[in-house]
Amino acid sequence: MAVPFRKVSKTRKRMRRSHNALTAVGTTKCTNCGEMIRPHRVCPACGFYKGKEEVSKEDAE
Repeated sequence: MAVPFRKVSKTRKRMRRSHNALTAVGTTKCTNCGEMIRPHRVCPACGFYKGKEEVSKEDAE
């Protein structure tokens, strides 16, 4: 079984893992109610998308 010849230093280990950080999900404001939503999706609060009502509040409940 293969075994590392030398110990991996803290710096080298951290440099390798520098790309593993989580990023925040992008959000935009709903044009109808102003709530923060994910882009290109129907607003869960009011049911509007691109200025038109896609889902009525009665259907959502």
